Amino acid sequence: QVQLVESGGGLVQPGGSLRLSCAASGINFSFNVMSWYRQAPGKERELVATITAVGGTTYADSVKGRFTISRDNAKNTVYLQMNNLKPEDTAVYYCNAPRSGRLPYWGQGTQVTVSS
Repeated sequence: QVQLVESGGGLVQPGGSLRLSCAASGINFSFNVMSWYRQAPGKERELVATITAVGGTTYADSVKGRFTISRDNAKNTVYLQMNNLKPEDTAVYYCNAPRSGRLPYWGQGTQVTVSS
């Protein structure tokens, strides 16, 4: 059974930092591309960052220079370090593991709220 379990969300003031974690089980994690998405109220779910099996990374323009995606294959965990958070970063953040030709796996999401 595949599970993606996110943690690390919470309430933070503008300019603050959070680190999200996504622990994966039931997949061949070391060989998987992993991504973080987010969905704000009333908006479409959007791709935030992706990391390949060999550590290559890509980011949405809105988070470049502020967010860092990383992975620890020994722990089957992908991280999203978020710095200089802004109110517009408020959203539910989801971990994603794509599958070739099939629907991807999703975590349950973790809420990030940036507010003073």
